[in-house]
Amino acid sequence: MKRVKGWLLMLCIILPTLLLAGCQSVTYRAAHQDTWGRIQRRHKVIIGLDDSFVPMGFRQKNGKLVGYDIDLARAVFKQYGIKVDFQTIDWSMKETELKNGTIDLLWNGYSVTPQRQKKVAFSRVYLLNKQVLVTKKKDRIQNFQDMTGKTLGVQNGSTGMTMLDEYPKLLKDRIKNHKAVLYDTFPNAFIDLNANRIQGILMDEVYANYYIQHQSNKDAYATYSSSKMPADKFAVGMRKGDKTLRRKVNQGLGHLQKTGELRKINQKWFGTNSNYLGPNN
Repeated sequence: MKRVKGWLLMLCIILPTLLLAGCQSVTYRAAHQDTWGRIQRRHKVIIGLDDSFVPMGFRQKNGKLVGYDIDLARAVFKQYGIKVDFQTIDWSMKETELKNGTIDLLWNGYSVTPQRQKKVAFSRVYLLNKQVLVTKKKDRIQNFQDMTGKTLGVQNGSTGMTMLDEYPKLLKDRIKNHKAVLYDTFPNAFIDLNANRIQGILMDEVYANYYIQHQSNKDAYATYSSSKMPADKFAVGMRKGDKTLRRKVNQGLGHLQKTGELRKINQKWFGTNSNYLGPNN
């Protein structure tokens, strides 16, 4: 009996140490390991996404995955003869999935923020975006100030959620209970907006515009932005150790810009011939 108790005591001492070492090794690999060789050997790169984020990456009624980022990612890795495997993830756990090696990239309307830059490395910026407030016209909400005492929805882990906390005077301090309702996906937020359970959604403009334009009652919605809330910059997120992968993504995006393919993809999804691409740094 004493021997059993002794083993139990040793396990209680050793297990936490082993778990801590495991966590440290995962963090170390994410910060220092370059996985490009492994990606080349398996001829596949794994991209994590929220597959309900129109028009960046979403599933059609038949289940087919389509979107702006889907086309863009495939066009980049086609240059290297590498297949792209898209994996649906819990967007609130995206950086953890990346660090643990479950996925290789975050490529799904992923905004560059100071908070995220502490955790991941970013590619060059490939698209500009901003956060907008979506409301129903019948509620007569015409600006952020009109949300005073109203209920706001945001997606958990989204840029809108981050902006809400970083600029509390714009919305957070005004809304009911000074707290937004969190949703796993934007479609769920729209369900509650249409059912009058919330009066506004803070979300990406690219999503809002695309979603509203594809509704039969598109004239029922209104969107508003604030000059006090900075523009979003979409880029590809990756582990800090993946320096070669970062260089390959940047070079691939640059090539698409030179050939005009980036312009064609923008035209397809946004109806604009924009060929924006941020500095390759």
